Amino acid sequence: MKHSSSSSAANTALESAALSEVALQWAGTDPEPAMAAQLRELVGQSPTDATAAADLADRFSGGLQFGTAGLRAAMGPGPNRMNRTVVRRAAAGVAAHLLDLAARHDAGPYSPRAVIGFDARHHSSVFAQETAAIFTAAGVETFLLPTALPTPVLAFAVRQLDCEAGIMVTASHNPAQDNGYKVYLGGRAVAPEARGVQIVAPHDARIARHIAAVSQTEQAGDTSNIPLAADGWTVLGPELLDSYKASVTALADKARFPSRKLRIVHTSMHGVGHETALAVLGDAGFKDIHAVPEQARPDPDFPTVPFPNPEEPGAMDLAFALAQEVGADVVLANDPDADRAAIGAPDPVTGQWHKFHGDEVGALLGAHLASRGGSVQARKEERLGGMRARKKRSKAATAPEPVFANSIVSSRLLERIATSYGYPHVQTLTGFKWISRVPGLTFGYEEALGYCVAPDVVRDKDGMSAGLLVAEMAAALKAKGMTLFDVLDDLALRHGLHVSGQLSIRVEDVGEITAMMARLRTEPPTSLGGSPVNRFTDLSTGTPELPATNGLLYLTENSTRVIVRPSGTEPKLKCYLEVIVDVSSLDQLPAARQEAALALAAVERDIKAALGQ
Repeated sequence: MKHSSSSSAANTALESAALSEVALQWAGTDPEPAMAAQLRELVGQSPTDATAAADLADRFSGGLQFGTAGLRAAMGPGPNRMNRTVVRRAAAGVAAHLLDLAARHDAGPYSPRAVIGFDARHHSSVFAQETAAIFTAAGVETFLLPTALPTPVLAFAVRQLDCEAGIMVTASHNPAQDNGYKVYLGGRAVAPEARGVQIVAPHDARIARHIAAVSQTEQAGDTSNIPLAADGWTVLGPELLDSYKASVTALADKARFPSRKLRIVHTSMHGVGHETALAVLGDAGFKDIHAVPEQARPDPDFPTVPFPNPEEPGAMDLAFALAQEVGADVVLANDPDADRAAIGAPDPVTGQWHKFHGDEVGALLGAHLASRGGSVQARKEERLGGMRARKKRSKAATAPEPVFANSIVSSRLLERIATSYGYPHVQTLTGFKWISRVPGLTFGYEEALGYCVAPDVVRDKDGMSAGLLVAEMAAALKAKGMTLFDVLDDLALRHGLHVSGQLSIRVEDVGEITAMMARLRTEPPTSLGGSPVNRFTDLSTGTPELPATNGLLYLTENSTRVIVRPSGTEPKLKCYLEVIVDVSSLDQLPAARQEAALALAAVERDIKAALGQ
């Protein structure tokens, strides 16, 4: 029709005017003056500036969705950003959920308790303070950590204080413009094995419904109907942090691994882990520690690492430079909230600093913890030998066997290590919210640098306790004239050389991910790296071991494995690749590594072709 173009332009103008009106309403009730001013400026620019118009539309394209990871987004005004309005509504929703759980408890109603922590990002302390005020006004007994502290300290506090919930205000290793809101449950709100663990369904959906109910009673950014107490919560003293440090320090086995002669370089990536991590290492006896000075103090702008994730290329360059200068034995790197750990060491063959893959560190820690516990046969003999052991035999026989676990996208090497010591092993879906829930868990990890080495202390990933045990292991090896590389070589000889890699395909339109997954389901690859695919599993239907998830698993005749899944936080399709090469002697290792690298490259080419890339 001839008037379609002018009609479309008129509709666009109406939509723009309506959007501007909603945005100005939000600005009029925004509790943060700077945010309100930013929004008004954006509205003023939007009629003539296409970039400003698109930005404004994105901010009001919908609200942040509360999921099992809580909330995480760029900061700024509008319902699709992290700001005080969004956080107030989230806090009110979490409080309502806690009160619901308390009222419906099987053993009778109770008064819920919560503890709140925060990192050093922009607005984190404000978000935490207002959450404390909203929880207190709602009738939730509330504790607030005294200063910006690592996420593992908050996860520890949930269990230590026997709270029904924990809130951590952090965006972990995201860029400086982001912030987030992570929720843990504990106390009487969940089963004992899930206390101090991040939320899963159905809690996420129930909290989201409460948030929606709060938001529907308000106009635009108005939060005037959400009560905020002026006081009444408890700001914790230093005792909680002292207890965390003592509990982590106690993990070190000085009797069996007495050596502390190790030169360490540490970086906290401008985050909040510096003081706590160094205190833990120092209390455990490691004194030769060199912190990267440019990255030691918390800085929410992350001036030396625009993407403060130790997985990213270049993120550890300053640490490696300092390590080279001081002649360090290992580099320990924590991400900004210190729940992850990256490890580096000088390669004894090339002399270059090597950053270990997350699966390599998972294998090292798994082997170390398994060896500390001994084999099943040795444990049985110890229990049955001697009068003292016989007196304890009945109690020991009923104790559950330690369980090792890792996510399905992580290497299969940990399973082989655990089995060789007689320990059970469990595979879980991706994410620590699943790993931490494994009954009897002793050690769990995921390839994205997350390690849980002490579930009774922190039932979540903890980069500081993991770093301590790596240091203990490296010092013991150094005393024998060995390195972490020697352990990896030995594991390759015993269990095969496991080499993993990852292919990530970023898209502009998430519909492309749906299309690629559909293509892999209907036209799965018949071979990968020259080996026929003999097992194809659509994980969306679930398996006897795993609940349903949107993922695909391919296994070939020579044990090559590929898992494909959409990213849970970014517009990416992620492909996890692993090849295994049998090795019978140390002399074969260089050739085996070359063979594995070529095999990984061939598998990557094949999966790209299957995706139409």
